[in-house]
Amino acid sequence: ILGLSKKVLLANVLYELISAYKSAANVSVLFVWLYAAAYVLHLYFDFSGYSDMAIGLGRIFGFHFIENFNYPYISASVTEFWRRWHMSLGSWFRDYVYIPLGGNRVSKAKWFRNIFIVWLLTGFWHGASWNFVLWGVYFGILLVLEKLFLLRCLKRLPAVLRHIYALVLVTISWTLFAFTEISKGAAWCKAMLSGVLFDSSSLYLLLTYGPMLAICALAATPLGKRFYEKIGTRLGQRALTVVDCGGLACVLVMSAAYLVSGSYNPFLYFRF
Repeated sequence: ILGLSKKVLLANVLYELISAYKSAANVSVLFVWLYAAAYVLHLYFDFSGYSDMAIGLGRIFGFHFIENFNYPYISASVTEFWRRWHMSLGSWFRDYVYIPLGGNRVSKAKWFRNIFIVWLLTGFWHGASWNFVLWGVYFGILLVLEKLFLLRCLKRLPAVLRHIYALVLVTISWTLFAFTEISKGAAWCKAMLSGVLFDSSSLYLLLTYGPMLAICALAATPLGKRFYEKIGTRLGQRALTVVDCGGLACVLVMSAAYLVSGSYNPFLYFRF
């Protein structure tokens, strides 16, 4: 139910903003950044919702699948991000490609070669397209640089700057991921930094979708989980079970209502 609500109540609403961007003739800098924020959050809630539904449905039949996401957008480095994002894929490549190649128990040159091989294959795993290959190479370069010296430099920075660093680099990576045509991805990056700052349509979209973007940004952090745990310690297990059942029933009804009134919107990761 929680996975369904992530998809239907959060990801699908964000997709409305993404669709507005794709159909717009002219876009301002503000509009481009709104699209970037919507895409970053949509990707997370669509895929983590998909994963949560798989974990929940598996549990019904007696299968216990591992968690696939661990609040990746609170990461303070790209290395940490990939320990939190799509953990099942990362563990598979670690066990069946990285470690058999020698992992980090080889010379430094071979170690970096292993990282690049893993990330090249990770790009190909998403699709036989140049943007996915570049996406994999992009992360391979960043991870090598972090292991060489960037992680040591990051430790000296305040936590907020480390988080901004990771978020900016991850957002740029989704540019490569989102646009199959590399020229369109490059144009998007350029539009983030130049052009008309804002116009009436982008301000309207900010007012319309700003609250939802703020809700999704908070939902992508562990704040809600911590609040839930704090309530649990005060209410006790029996009362918390009643609250759980009532809350989940409400979320299920809301998701069903949205599905009835909404249009068809498949999971993003069906293409993979």
